[in-house]
Amino acid sequence: MELERNIERKLVNGVKAMGGIAYKWVSPGNTGVPDRIVIFPDGKVEFVELKTEANKPTPLQLAQMRKLASKNCTVCVLRGEKAVDEYLDVHALRLGVGVKRELELD
Repeated sequence: MELERNIERKLVNGVKAMGGIAYKWVSPGNTGVPDRIVIFPDGKVEFVELKTEANKPTPLQLAQMRKLASKNCTVCVLRGEKAVDEYLDVHALRLGVGVKRELELD
């Protein structure tokens, strides 16, 4: 069973391996904000909401993401560990760095 905390850990560790930071975002009085503020070593900042493959953002979370996007912020939803892997791969390629992860053998 896929757990959101495992997905979150994968994101945090992957961003850290690239030299970035993935802050947990808790904003009192502003429920529904994305889970993480990701800051890459080149200064690019993104807001990331993490979900299991079975779950989707709530209407309140979508409203908060629209508010951030209206301020020209990059906001994304990653559903599942595979989505996190793809996100990390894209940014590793953009930054010219490698991402070390365990290979999954079927």
